[in-house]
Amino acid sequence: MKKGTHRGARKVRYAVVGLGHIAQVAALPAFSHARRNSVLAALVSDDERKMRALGRRYRAPLRSTYEDADQLFASGEIDAVYIALPNSMHAQWTLRAARHGLHVLCEKPLALTTKECAKMIQACRSAGVKLMTAYRLHFERASLQAAKIARGRRLGDVKFFASTFSMQVNRGNIRLDFELGGGPLYDIGIYCINAVRSVFAAEPTQVWASATNSADPRFREVPETVSAVLKFPGSRVGTFTCSFGAADTSAYEVVGTRGSLRVDPAYEYAEGLGFELKIGERRQRRKFAKSDQFAPEFLYFSDCILRDVEPEPSGEEGLIDVRIIEAMRESMQSGRYVETGLRQRERRPTLRQEIRRPGVRKPSTVNVQQPHS
Repeated sequence: MKKGTHRGARKVRYAVVGLGHIAQVAALPAFSHARRNSVLAALVSDDERKMRALGRRYRAPLRSTYEDADQLFASGEIDAVYIALPNSMHAQWTLRAARHGLHVLCEKPLALTTKECAKMIQACRSAGVKLMTAYRLHFERASLQAAKIARGRRLGDVKFFASTFSMQVNRGNIRLDFELGGGPLYDIGIYCINAVRSVFAAEPTQVWASATNSADPRFREVPETVSAVLKFPGSRVGTFTCSFGAADTSAYEVVGTRGSLRVDPAYEYAEGLGFELKIGERRQRRKFAKSDQFAPEFLYFSDCILRDVEPEPSGEEGLIDVRIIEAMRESMQSGRYVETGLRQRERRPTLRQEIRRPGVRKPSTVNVQQPHS
């Protein structure tokens, strides 16, 4: 019997830890599309109102406070956790789950430092459990097809990648709290970092970044806007700007010697993604219907658990993005390019990983502040 799964199991039993916005509008509804091999078994929160209402809505039989979670984790009634807590809490809860032999699907960023990431990876490895970083776009067709095009020859020799990801974050949201791991780089810049790594199928050797702030009182603790440059092998360059104080954008463009590919929207989960491919005078547009991007994560991770396969995106994939963010933060302080020290990684998401499920209707939320306007 595999550690973390009950005897004869064909479904993995999950505890959702943290009942904030992303859990309520995306993760909890996704279990209806992941029922082939995944079941919502428990909720973990200190908010009794959320626990009562959401437990009833999604028929979660088990509920626990954060303080009593060890009792739940040791009960034998769950096999895995999905961690949807603030960024600063990812490491401690992964270690807590691993101690009880539970598999871990953790939201990105995997943690705030590479040291924390390494501890998480080692703890799960020592416990014989799986660790997966929740990169939902590793299973989404528009992203995977865009990467395939960029890695092929249709664009010629790919030269550069440029991205913008921005939104207006509401005052008082945890994304603006430094102690909780807030700020645009950790929260949305990581999408741009992961996308350029996927498109180039390579790791950056050097990075540079700069942060800017206006007089807006929302940004007392974290930068308002971060711009970055990433240098890759083969004289390729990636750039992006991410911001919590600008209108909604979510796009990237890949430009080669023969053509270009623009993905817009590129990072959203509440609408369908799409891209435009330009080769000379020819243009090809693809628009994909809205889909559930969270159910594929549960379906895939559960298959990895039940078949004893190492997941991609792994903990190592999450660690690499955090290392890049660390180097960018160092660059903000020094004003110089910083070496990443990363080894080139072979394993990349491909179209073979695509899992598509119908979009979900946005549910009503319980005691949750809207994160952005």
